[in-house]
Amino acid sequence: MSKDMRKLLIMTTISTIIASYIGIFVNLFIWEYDHSITEVSLYNMSMFISWGFSFTVAARLLNRFSIRLPLAISALFGTVAFMYLVMVQFDNRYLWILVLGIPVGAMFGFSQASQNLSIALRGKGSEYTPYFATLMVISQVISVAVPFVSAKVIDGYGYSGSFILMLVFVAMMLIFSFFMPRITLATPDVQDNHAARGRYSLRTAFGRPGSKWIVLSFLAAGVFMQFQNLFTLLFTFTVTEDKLLIALLNMVYTICSLLGLWVYRKVKIDEMRWLWIGMTLLAVGFIIVLFQHPVALIISNLITSIGMFFFLTVWNAQQFRFIQHANPVSQASFLIWRECLMVATRCILLSLTLPLKGMGGTGFALVIGVAIVCLVSIPFFQQRANRAVETSSS
Repeated sequence: MSKDMRKLLIMTTISTIIASYIGIFVNLFIWEYDHSITEVSLYNMSMFISWGFSFTVAARLLNRFSIRLPLAISALFGTVAFMYLVMVQFDNRYLWILVLGIPVGAMFGFSQASQNLSIALRGKGSEYTPYFATLMVISQVISVAVPFVSAKVIDGYGYSGSFILMLVFVAMMLIFSFFMPRITLATPDVQDNHAARGRYSLRTAFGRPGSKWIVLSFLAAGVFMQFQNLFTLLFTFTVTEDKLLIALLNMVYTICSLLGLWVYRKVKIDEMRWLWIGMTLLAVGFIIVLFQHPVALIISNLITSIGMFFFLTVWNAQQFRFIQHANPVSQASFLIWRECLMVATRCILLSLTLPLKGMGGTGFALVIGVAIVCLVSIPFFQQRANRAVETSSS
């Protein structure tokens, strides 16, 4: 990988540490109050709406500034989020949850926009798969270390102590943002900077062969990814709320993902086959939870950990490869619309979970069915997109 890509990987590592903590312990912090799926879903919905809006704003900032500015803004929103957790309480709990999601989502949105646009603008086709494979390994290591350290801090100093610890990583993120490469859309080699300052249109984003299939792919991905992200946590919380046991279970899931990495590197098969394998494992994992037994929930998470490694490594690489030959404005437009449309489908899934009182019954089975249908459709959409691109270039 190039020097710029390595810097991006370091920044992504720092933000992944923060995201790993938030993904587990902020959700657990909300869950422990009343064991309410509605409250956790409401927080995630607020967060993702803020995420999509902030992603769009960050992309527009890159028409005038480098990625250093949105990354610094991301760190500032992270500071606001953790200070809010430490210092603020409302009598209206739903209002407190909705407000919490805003700075958390903004932190992720500004950070994700900077990183994704940078990967698209500076990355080469041959770098995408190794970059995302390396990122997945780093993420797995983080998913072991962060929960254990955070659990010990919470046991010793309470949630407030862990929030303050996260402020240290936010500070690191802010400092490192000043050393990031000056990647921007406002460069002399971009011939249509004027268009970049205008509205990012659907035609600009999806004007290439195969775009309609790619759009369907990430719309479906938004639904299934949100199901997996939300219920992987809730399955674990249902089994235990002991912080160290949660960390231990995450370590076991990580070992499964590393097993997936070992298999991925040893077995040389077509990329699309890995996508189908990942999809199959995820679908099986989702179906297992219908047995509603703690062991079944853990087995589900083990299987989906491996499936997600295969799926995300291939799917992310294919998404970025799809736009590698587009101009910077088209790449930015694509990523903005992708993020916003995925936020929309994530919120659709979350809206289906709001009425749930528990992880059982017809309503929960319906949500699983929707997630599986979306999941199974993704490899089909990706294949159609790849064929359209190959046909247009031949």
